[in-house]
Amino acid sequence: MRQLILKIHSRCNLSCDYCYVYESIDQSWREQPNTMAPATLDQVAQRIDEHAKSHDLRELEVVLHGGEPLMAGHAALAGALEKMRAAFPATRFAIQTNGILLDDRFLALFHEYGVRVGVSVDGGPAATDLHRRYANGRGSYDRISAGIARLMEPEHAVIYGGLLCTIDVDNDPGEVFEALLAFRPPRIDLLLPHGNWTTPPPKRDRPLAYANWLIRVFDRWYDHRPVETNTRIRLFESIIARLFDRPSATETIGGEQPGIVTIETDGSYEQSDALKTTTEGGPATGLAVGGQSLDDVLDHLAVAAPYRLSAKCQACPVVKVCGGGLRAHRYSAGNGFDNPSVYCDDLLTLINHIGGRVRADLERAVSARR
Repeated sequence: MRQLILKIHSRCNLSCDYCYVYESIDQSWREQPNTMAPATLDQVAQRIDEHAKSHDLRELEVVLHGGEPLMAGHAALAGALEKMRAAFPATRFAIQTNGILLDDRFLALFHEYGVRVGVSVDGGPAATDLHRRYANGRGSYDRISAGIARLMEPEHAVIYGGLLCTIDVDNDPGEVFEALLAFRPPRIDLLLPHGNWTTPPPKRDRPLAYANWLIRVFDRWYDHRPVETNTRIRLFESIIARLFDRPSATETIGGEQPGIVTIETDGSYEQSDALKTTTEGGPATGLAVGGQSLDDVLDHLAVAAPYRLSAKCQACPVVKVCGGGLRAHRYSAGNGFDNPSVYCDDLLTLINHIGGRVRADLERAVSARR
């Protein structure tokens, strides 16, 4: 086990129209308790303790997630962090939030436990308010940006983890990137909106729209880093890493990352949340912290959800880089996951572009050295 996604709260104060938890085919969130109960947290801590001892772990990352995890409240989050740290002192913590409820008490708590805070925002006001809205249709940018502004204060730099942006190709990539850079994030995660062959992602009818969008951002980032910005972009860095046969830092590139498990608020173990976009109960395992260990769930996933590539992927020249893409993006109702990614052409074009630029720079460097 490398990373545990802990669904500390299963509801959200926003109603984003592309949300894979609430707006996709799997509606199992309706049956989940709003907040993870203390007794369930005790069981999670016990599972972490036994797993750490069994495998002599040096570290483990626990990511507090939701829904919106800050809706669990200060006391619940403090209790969860205390129990996880007591179970395994080397636990590293992160939280993914929309930042709206971020206040002094949460910031103090995150400093106490070294919790790295990631905030979800899609760029400037227009880009963010296009999708990230309240249920009444009101935009959320003003309150999200206020939360990020708190993290930008010098005393909070140590817990500022970065930003997560879901791509909309109708938004200008240059404007989105500049708006994100204005928040001075240490890292940006650029997410392809979830979709598959049965339920295609938005604008799937526009060939290479996502590749072209990402290439514009990559060129701007690659040309100016680190002179103008030290911001890291995990998608691009993972592609470059795979070009050199190094590990990827995201399951979107390089094949699925083993050792990542989600625990829902009722204590049930699940696979990646992205699988909620495939079928009802797509991420379910049928296992829970009350009856099965973390080893049990990993053994189950190795059999029930093995990582296999389609014949087209196996014959592709960049398969060692993309790894077939995210598993959820390969799904179709007709033949399950035996397909390339629905973003196959975009990934191929993006990888070839990045590879070409890196290769040209290496050739220039070698020539100059000679």
